Amino acid sequence: MADDDPIVCSRCFTDTGLRFDAERIGIDVPGACPNCGAEGFKKLPQAGLGALAHRYFVWGSMWRTRYGAAPLVEFNEHQKTSIELQPWLEQDVRLIERLLKVGFFHYGPRLWMLGEIEPLKALQRSRTRQSIVDRILGEYPERSFSSDESFYRVRVNPSAPGAPSHYDSPPPEHSGRGRLDVKGQPILYGSPDLEICIHECRVTAEDDVFVATLSPTKTLRLLDLSVLLKEGEGVTEFESLDITVHMLFLAGRHSYRLTRTIAEAARIAGFDGLIYPSYFSLLRLGKMPFQTVYGISQRCIEQLHEHEQAKTIPNLALFGRPVATGSVAVKCIDRLVISRVAYEFHFGPTGA
Repeated sequence: MADDDPIVCSRCFTDTGLRFDAERIGIDVPGACPNCGAEGFKKLPQAGLGALAHRYFVWGSMWRTRYGAAPLVEFNEHQKTSIELQPWLEQDVRLIERLLKVGFFHYGPRLWMLGEIEPLKALQRSRTRQSIVDRILGEYPERSFSSDESFYRVRVNPSAPGAPSHYDSPPPEHSGRGRLDVKGQPILYGSPDLEICIHECRVTAEDDVFVATLSPTKTLRLLDLSVLLKEGEGVTEFESLDITVHMLFLAGRHSYRLTRTIAEAARIAGFDGLIYPSYFSLLRLGKMPFQTVYGISQRCIEQLHEHEQAKTIPNLALFGRPVATGSVAVKCIDRLVISRVAYEFHFGPTGA
């Protein structure tokens, strides 16, 4: 049997989630399924079945912590199944076991995946925070943002949608609510990715939405926190500043006091703003967070740096009121019509 020969089809599964996902990632191959004999259903070769098992049981059992995340279930050819199975999964798991010769078990992640990283822990302690902030400003690159580049800023239900001033930083009464701004220090948020802008504004079908295209009028100095920081040999995940910053910007509101401290330090250091990873990068791209190879972060594997960098969508944060001061110009303003919304999803086990 060739590696790409089908061994199973979507109809072979009884669980709705597994059947849906098998239909999505399967391929159209004529003839009967070699496992159940049915025709007309998407079929999967051995590699496709392995991808389905990973998608459902590993990614589908992902457990998020305050910083980081790890799957609760893994599988390999060295262990027998030891997880408790819901009745509706029993038959499907036995099928996957038989065809892939694997077992499913509870995963004990390396603790860096759950935020046990020395720079991240130091950043959370007030007495050691500044040393890590200084490292971030010193080790992350400066990026020039020039007048031939542009980005977007979305406004929802603005009172004067055609006024360029309404696409500057929020007014004082709204400052101090974002990931990077504090009261008295406004920030203009935007992104070169328009879909990220729309999602971050939590647009609904009832909203009147407008988008401004903006460009600098002079070259701006930005601290780029969106890059994958290439660290020296011997730096493990437990010591990684790169993974620290990566986890920081994938965390929720509890991380804002830390990201605001970094932003304020960059402003004091003379930067015009930051480039930082969008919280919604992985959701926008449909990527699994914190992927590993034998427990090693893919961000630490040089051959996968380009692959990992592609998972980050950059946002912009410009200090002050750059439209009012003239350092950023509004090139045009358009109404944005949301004509269709589609959801991509997959499934996971309930009892992980």
